[in-house]
Amino acid sequence: MPLERLRDGLLTRDQLPQGFQLLTEDVNSTTTGAPHTPSTIPIASMPCSELGVESFMTTHALPAEDVAVGLERTPVGDEDMGWLGQESLDRYAPEQAAAVMASIRGAVQRCASYTTTSLDGGQTQETASATAAEISADDSLLLRTTWTHPGDPKPFVGETAFVRMGDVILMVQQVADKKPPSDTEKILAAAVKTYRAAGG
Repeated sequence: MPLERLRDGLLTRDQLPQGFQLLTEDVNSTTTGAPHTPSTIPIASMPCSELGVESFMTTHALPAEDVAVGLERTPVGDEDMGWLGQESLDRYAPEQAAAVMASIRGAVQRCASYTTTSLDGGQTQETASATAAEISADDSLLLRTTWTHPGDPKPFVGETAFVRMGDVILMVQQVADKKPPSDTEKILAAAVKTYRAAGG
């Protein structure tokens, strides 16, 4: 897929699963060449707490090109928490995307269990784990992170799916919640289908 067409691979309103909508006001859907604040610290040695941050790829593994769009499914019923997150496509130089995926796996292993200290001095217990995403691609993984705050045994849970297709990494990230819905892989399947249909 030519560079100028990377944004064509993002989910559009027509390709979204039923009940979902785009949040283009929250995440710019045409961020190709958008300014980022890269860090000299690579993913392999970034703080574990950044695994759950949506910008860690563009901060610690700056892509040659990045496009993203916000996504939301509103709750249906009292027990449904809805879904809030984003999809992004990051294009890397040849062979670099595979190295980025390996770095993410290494960070997950390094950060399997750790504690962070908040500004008020409280300690938060956090975990990270990864499994393969159920997607046919060059590489994939589903990252799950949890945050447990003092005095509250119910953790926040976040999911981020990564799928590498050639030099592009497609990411679907769900904002952490105490009762996360199981929509991430549904969105991921639609996102991969859309990207491939656009020639990716």
